[in-house]
Amino acid sequence: MKGLAVAAFDLDVLPCPRDNDGLMPISVLIDCDPGYDDVIAIMLALACPEVEVLGITTVEGNQPVAETTENALRVVEFLARKIPVAEGADRPLVRELPFRRTPSTDSADLRRDIPGLPPATGRAVDEHAVDLLARVLLAADEPVTLVPLGPLTNVALLLARYPDAARRIGRMVLMGGAIGEGNVTTAAEFNIYVDPESAQRVFSSGIDLTMVGLDVTYRAIVSPAELEELRGLGRAGSVVAAILDAFPPYRRYSWYPEGYPIHDAVAVAELVQPGLLTTEYVNVVVECSSELSRGRTVIDRSGRRGREPNARVAVDVDTAAFVRLLIERLRTLG
Repeated sequence: MKGLAVAAFDLDVLPCPRDNDGLMPISVLIDCDPGYDDVIAIMLALACPEVEVLGITTVEGNQPVAETTENALRVVEFLARKIPVAEGADRPLVRELPFRRTPSTDSADLRRDIPGLPPATGRAVDEHAVDLLARVLLAADEPVTLVPLGPLTNVALLLARYPDAARRIGRMVLMGGAIGEGNVTTAAEFNIYVDPESAQRVFSSGIDLTMVGLDVTYRAIVSPAELEELRGLGRAGSVVAAILDAFPPYRRYSWYPEGYPIHDAVAVAELVQPGLLTTEYVNVVVECSSELSRGRTVIDRSGRRGREPNARVAVDVDTAAFVRLLIERLRTLG
């Protein structure tokens, strides 16, 4: 995996909010591949006093890792937060990327399509994402919640290289997988499909894991009317609205309600508002060998295979509560 040699991240910024009506916020690390919905998820996390983001790491996925890193930096600078961003794996753990990059397979190019999100002036920290994750986990006074929003390559590398640090993960809430149909193949959701070997290592790790898959994220729909409400929220709302305006039409499915799903933000919302999701504690295995169904999350809801449950899998979402949370928290960013 690629190493980094870049200038230190240095920006005159505001500190993260720490007051939550007298309660300490949840310490969170976000691993992501921005990507339009990753950007909105990061914004939501940074708008919530219940969450303190200790670091953001990036991985190859929606775009090449250099671009996902740039986009993460853009969000952090846009919101004037002093949060380290570290670049991570530039390819899957075992195989090469399972697709060729074309405009039809990449998420919106934030540099080109999103007005109001200026190019980053700072740089990623001079540290690989996996090293940053380990360092923050080992230094934390209490277990940290890890929120992976992209392919799970960095997380699998953390498990392999820093098992002591991985044991400091109190909980993992990831966006990925599906009980039903995938979105990149009939069988597989994108994040799992990109690196199923890493995903299987994560699901078999024994970490307290919640899977937020397409079965609920395609119900977490912002309606056209709610999009206009977002547009009126000021600078942050305007950027989110512009991101949704640029949402690739090929990812809108006729059998889902009209509107704009915001997949990754649902995982963040679950941290902020427990109970937003209905989950079932089941066994999940990731298919790594079949070329027909590679990347499928095989979920045994009936327990007929006799395998021990290893993940809480989201099966329903309170869409209205999710959208209100998103709008009200983004409102605070101005």
